[in-house]
Amino acid sequence: MSNPTAAMLVIGDEILSGRTRDTNTHHLANALTGHGIRLSQVRIVSDDHQAIVGAVRALGAQFDSVFTSGGIGPTHDDITVEAVAEAFGVSVAVRADARAILQAHYDRQGLELNDARLRMARIPRGATLIENPVSAAPGFSLRNVHVMAGVPAVFQVMVASILPTLTGGVPLRSQVLNIPRGEGAIAGYLGQLAGAHPEVSIGCYPYLRDGIHGAHIVVRSSAGAAVDAVIGKLAAQFPEAE
Repeated sequence: MSNPTAAMLVIGDEILSGRTRDTNTHHLANALTGHGIRLSQVRIVSDDHQAIVGAVRALGAQFDSVFTSGGIGPTHDDITVEAVAEAFGVSVAVRADARAILQAHYDRQGLELNDARLRMARIPRGATLIENPVSAAPGFSLRNVHVMAGVPAVFQVMVASILPTLTGGVPLRSQVLNIPRGEGAIAGYLGQLAGAHPEVSIGCYPYLRDGIHGAHIVVRSSAGAAVDAVIGKLAAQFPEAE
């Protein structure tokens, strides 16, 4: 039985403009790999309502889980909540349990739960909350879509909150071998090896360092013995590898 699949939907004009670097995808990929869930696709969309609706519908239909980041804050351009609700045809309202979480958080800080902050208690009907111990404002899960903040520190704790509730598979193992030869010199053998070992994924990532062409070969599989076998064959074929 194959491992569950997942997609990542990154939302925000600031990512597409280059103003903000996306680190959430990297974090999620590592977390899912350790949980035996294969991150199969990453999509980035702007702060556009219909673009988010379309992406949620498409990814939700194709993958076991979808994780979003961005657009659930207190400002006017935080539109993810309404878009996800529309994608599933449900309404949105301030929910009592989410409001209580925010009220307690701002009371502790001596701040008012004003209308802007209260926007973060808007939850689609039928969703379950995702805990946020950093800044209190919860994310939520609606069917197979998990909606989380874009701020990396908050995104990471939300991932930690939701991951134990998801069915995983066999964690993927990976090993890396550095071969100081150009891609053209190793491509033929890599192709043969990949054909002989369909149970593993063999990735070739070239580099140029100090005038020397080389490649990092990454071998991944849920079958640890297969990874070891392929790495062993590569090391034997290219004795200069390390």
